[in-house]
Amino acid sequence: VSEERAPRPREWRPQIYRKCTDTAWLFLFFFFWTGLMFIMGSWAVAGATARLLFGYDSFGNVCGKRNSPVEGAPLSGQDMTLKKHVFFMNSCKPDIKDRKLGSTALCVSSCPEEQLNTLEEVQLFANTSGSFLCIYNLNSFNYTRNPNANSLCPRLPVPPSKSFPLFNRCVPQTPECYSLFASVLVNDVDTLHRILSGIMSARDTILGLCIFALALSLTMMFTFRFITTLLVHIFISLVILGLLFVCGILWWLYYDYTNDLSIELDTERENMKCVLGFAIVSTVITAILLVLIFVLRKRIKLTVELFQVTNKVIRSSPFLLFQPLWTFAILIFFWILWVAVLLSLGTAGTAQVIADGQVEYQPLSGIRYTWWYHLIGLIWTSEFILACQQMTIAGAVVTCYFNRNKNDPPDHPILSSLSILFWYHQGTVVKGSFLITVMRIPRIILMCIYDTLKTKQHGKWSRGTFRCCYCCFLCLDRYLRHVNQNAYTTTAINGTDFCTSAKDALKIASKNSSHFTPINCFGDFMIFLGKVLVVCFTVFGGLMAFNYNRVLQVWTIPLLLVAFFAYLVAHSFLSVFETVLDALFLCFAVDLETNDGSSEKPYIMDQDFLSFVKRINRVNTARAQRDMDSLRTEEGTELGPIVR
Repeated sequence: VSEERAPRPREWRPQIYRKCTDTAWLFLFFFFWTGLMFIMGSWAVAGATARLLFGYDSFGNVCGKRNSPVEGAPLSGQDMTLKKHVFFMNSCKPDIKDRKLGSTALCVSSCPEEQLNTLEEVQLFANTSGSFLCIYNLNSFNYTRNPNANSLCPRLPVPPSKSFPLFNRCVPQTPECYSLFASVLVNDVDTLHRILSGIMSARDTILGLCIFALALSLTMMFTFRFITTLLVHIFISLVILGLLFVCGILWWLYYDYTNDLSIELDTERENMKCVLGFAIVSTVITAILLVLIFVLRKRIKLTVELFQVTNKVIRSSPFLLFQPLWTFAILIFFWILWVAVLLSLGTAGTAQVIADGQVEYQPLSGIRYTWWYHLIGLIWTSEFILACQQMTIAGAVVTCYFNRNKNDPPDHPILSSLSILFWYHQGTVVKGSFLITVMRIPRIILMCIYDTLKTKQHGKWSRGTFRCCYCCFLCLDRYLRHVNQNAYTTTAINGTDFCTSAKDALKIASKNSSHFTPINCFGDFMIFLGKVLVVCFTVFGGLMAFNYNRVLQVWTIPLLLVAFFAYLVAHSFLSVFETVLDALFLCFAVDLETNDGSSEKPYIMDQDFLSFVKRINRVNTARAQRDMDSLRTEEGTELGPIVR
């Protein structure tokens, strides 16, 4: 009776049974997106993105467009179609109120590129260029006649300025004025505006570098597609040269910055600090990767054979290589939509008239909570899209692997995998992506707290504690990603829910870890080196491009954005091989679990893969035997008698 009541271990049934999994999570994701769509619609109406992108004056007018009047502000509601630049009347000696720029801002058609010393020169500039630098209700004819012209016109002398892509502002070009103006201007805007200003000032360079990263990722993907031993050696040599070259360039730039005479400017100091930080980080990463390459160099031949087996699976379903293109296009569309809503959130506010008819915009109440909801939507949806790609690729690999007739491959495995994902397992993908989101949000909160503690007088123990917690969440995030990938593959095999699939995958992977873990880890390491190569060459191009604009901008955010985009693109394309590798070895473990190689239960794997696994076992057995012989020799030396 006890044996009958004892629960039987659940058997692996590849592609036999299928049901809807984790449906409650799918409904939760639907309700979450309902709230997200409500936020998008409501804040898109309340926001004013043009005010953030193009800049606005002190009277509620957005520069470069026709405006509606604000009640109580007589100088609002003007047509600024031809006036696209923001000019601050007292840019050289700004009024600072609560660490913010209190100078009156005007919309002008052009910035004065030469210094104006008298009101007559200001009047002449207005008549010749059509750019009026005094208050709107003062006619240029009265610049020299009105007794109040000193308070209605800019302070003299007016420094030469140039339109800077920081919301089309006229930035003074003399070093003594620029340093003060830039430091006050940075304090005048929040973090969102600083990020957008850096991106806008280098948008052409960023776009070119992103296209370059995309081309490099495609090249790397086709290199792995037709990989050979010679290509692996060339590839590793390029990685080593790229790492050393980027480190050398960064240290050279830091030396060049320290000997630059214009280092007194704030932007120069920020760039020098960023170059030093990038140089230290890149040097540490280079040292670690060089040691790993030296230690693992003897596994190159087996790695080439591993990728050849992987390419045979991809050859049976060549459209797997185009899967990242669809995923990347969907991600780009979603990110553009998300950024548009973010701009609306950043500009949603009510106009309030203050002294002298000037207008200030007060943010709406409760908007900060909306930012957090919007951020969770970004992370969860992005992870969901990437998880759908992993599930689709894993399902296609499972379909091809468990096909008994290798001479007759299944028709349209990708479409079959997509249909199974759509009809049965969307809830599983939602649950897995939610776990990654749960790990990502605490990391963001801990980094915000760490930055707050860093700017205040807090002890080193507090900052160190938060930093350690952040590293723990980072390691847990990496582990969960691996668990999720195996869970998606198990769901594609058995049709079980996420928790059951993750548990089964951990059990069978731990049971058969000796077969494939070492070589699989080195295969993943080679794919990671491909991502590093793409990032290295993209960052090198960014360093060369951004170095020409030292004085005009702090290029930390653009360079970090380019590096992040390059890694993301490389990961999107090269993760195809990584997902195929993980799915292939998990299918191999299931094959060993359900079959024994006899005539009644023959293995499903093809002969090439079977011979590759046997070769790995022989290498591992020979290495273990050498270790045992070495251990016995050492023991014999220690315990043997001394012969004289």
